[in-house]
Formats: sequence, C-alpha cells, structure tokens
Amino acid sequence: MTNIKMLEQVLPTAPLKIAALKSCETLGKKVNDHIVGFRKESLKKYVDSALFASYKCENYLIEHSCPRFGSGEAKGVLGESVRGKDLFVMVDVCNYSLTYTVNGHLNHMSPDDHYQDLKRIISAANGKAHRLNVIMPFLYESRQHKRTKRESLDCAQALEELVDMGVSNIITFDAHDPRVQNAIPLKGFDNFNPPYQFIKALLKTEPDLKLDKDHLMIISPDEGAMHRAVYFSNVLGVDMGMFYKRRDYSTIVNGKNPIVAHEFLGDDVKGKTAIIVDDMISSGESMLDVAKQIKDRGASRVFVCTTFGLFTDGLEKFDDYYRTGYIDRLITTNLTYLPPEIYERPYFIEADMSKFLAIIIDSMNHDIAISSVLNPTDKIHALIAGRNA
Repeated sequence: MTNIKMLEQVLPTAPLKIAALKSCETLGKKVNDHIVGFRKESLKKYVDSALFASYKCENYLIEHSCPRFGSGEAKGVLGESVRGKDLFVMVDVCNYSLTYTVNGHLNHMSPDDHYQDLKRIISAANGKAHRLNVIMPFLYESRQHKRTKRESLDCAQALEELVDMGVSNIITFDAHDPRVQNAIPLKGFDNFNPPYQFIKALLKTEPDLKLDKDHLMIISPDEGAMHRAVYFSNVLGVDMGMFYKRRDYSTIVNGKNPIVAHEFLGDDVKGKTAIIVDDMISSGESMLDVAKQIKDRGASRVFVCTTFGLFTDGLEKFDDYYRTGYIDRLITTNLTYLPPEIYERPYFIEADMSKFLAIIIDSMNHDIAISSVLNPTDKIHALIAGRNA
C-alpha cells in the first residue's frame, strides 16, 4: 500500500519495457501481468496527461530473439525500438531445458550460453535505452566469487563486463556472497531475499504450524547460511541451530574437498518442527544429510526452504527421503527453472516470486526508495498477526 501511494506521487523515470529472455519467459509474463494490474489501479486522476501516454499498457514485454546459425553462433534481435525506454532484461542462467544445435548436434544451454544471450540483447539495444537494468535471479558464476590460489574470478569479471556495456542496475536474489558487488562499487546492485514468500507459502500449506520456541526451530545447514537462519529465528522469535561441514582437505573430488560429516551445534530438536534454510539446492546431498540427522535427533517434521532448486542430480533422492520420512516439505521459489515433474511431488511447495519482482521493477521505474521491499520484517509480522487474529 505504501508503495502504491508513493508511485502515485512520482513520474516514471522513462517508459517501461521488459525483455524477458526465453530462459525467463514464464516468470516474465507473470511479472508483466502484475504490473499491468498495478497500473490499472493507480494514477486514475492523471492518466489523461500526455506525461502518462505510455504509462498504462496491456503489455510491457518487448519482442526479441536470439536465433542461431547452423554453426551454433547466435545474434540478438529486438522486435521494436527501445530508444528512451527504461529497459529491464530478465535472464535465468540456470534454465537447462532450452536447446540449440551445433553442426547437427543437440546442445543444452549452459549458464555461459544464457549469459552470452543476455549480452546479445544488451548489444542489440545499441545504447539507445534511457537506462539498462538486468534482472538475474541466480547471479551468474556467483559461487566463483573469490579466488583460491590460481583461479579465475568469474562473477566479478561478469559484473564489470555488464557495467562496461552500459548496465546501470543489477538485481539478483540471495547472492551466494553479496560482497561480490564490490567489483562494481559505483553502480546499482540490489540483492533481495524471499523470507516473506517462504513463510507465506508454508503457512498456507501447513495451517497448523505453531510459531513458538516450544514447537519450532530454525536450522542452518552450514556456516555460510548462518545469516539467513539468524534472521528467520529472530523475526519468528524461535531458537536456531547450525551444522558445520567437516571436510577432508587432503583430497579433491569433482573440484572440491569432500564432506566427511555434518556436526550439529544447538539446542535439542526433539519433538519440534525444524525449518532448514539455505540459498540453493544443487545435488541436494548436503541438505538431505542434514535433514536425516535432524530427523534422527527426534524432530517431528522437517521443512526445507531454499531460494534456488537446481536439482542437478534429479529428484529421486528427494523422493526416497520423503518416503522414508526424513523430509516433509520442500519449499523453493520459481526464480529459476524447475522441472515440470516436481509439481507432481506431494512434498513440493512453490514460493511464487512474480508479484515481488513486479513491485521491484515498478518501484525502480519510478525511482522511489525500495527499502520497504528490501526489509520484509514488517510484512512477516503482519502475516503472523493476521494469522493469529
């Protein structure tokens, strides 16, 4: 409500246009529908002014494509002019479902391919847009955010490259290490988190969930996720626990030191519901091991909340752990591609982020403060208060 009132007092910085790359097409359409709905309800007194000639539209999405030659080379093409527009380019670098052919061989698109397509669309805009903004929910190469010995710094290099191409703002979610923004200190870098959407989705599916110290505990699966668990436990007023990974630093398997064991620090979880929070599930081995240990310690239910569900080794292990009772719910967002079959799983809950993204885009298009969007604490407290009323 506060955002709507602020929007009604401020002109947009430029006409809004959204280029949702094919990797992000479904999410882009949902975001567009929300913005169309927002603007139908606002500024009813002023829409006759010439200043708002392009404010209310039925569609803010622009036509674009990245066709490929038989060799696999590609180009970016825009179907309309973006001159003077506030252009938001959306890309999901984790969408492995898209394919292209190279000399007759079928290739699945990798994060590198999606990143190149993003640059192609930026290049096709040819510097004519009033402002260029990139929405990259899963930050490209975000797990290669720091250098150990003789390694490349891919994430920082990509951010610098985008800025050099004219990008003013980069919007991402739950960055593996937000300090990577230090690579572009003079440009906009916004890192959002979905705790409100997690709580909302969980309470909708589990109306009997008791949010107090005697019945609920927040679990961090490792030291890297501590800040997420601390926030969750503080905003809900419950205790938290943490696992730390004991690794074998004498060997390297698949480019990393293997985990020998997960050790737990925290109060007794017996009889409580445990919510494990993390930024992503890749193969899921670490997360599932943590869930098993929590259940073995006597937790009544185990819910897993993760921003990005990549499921690089498929869903079979999750199915097995659900059947054996080690996990009860798995909540993840729709910010990255999810395999269609996951929606058939009885344990899966989607946290829809499209309205949140629409609010972010609409607020940035008006150049208004987004501090209320960045801080979901009040919204979570209001949600809990409404539930308890």
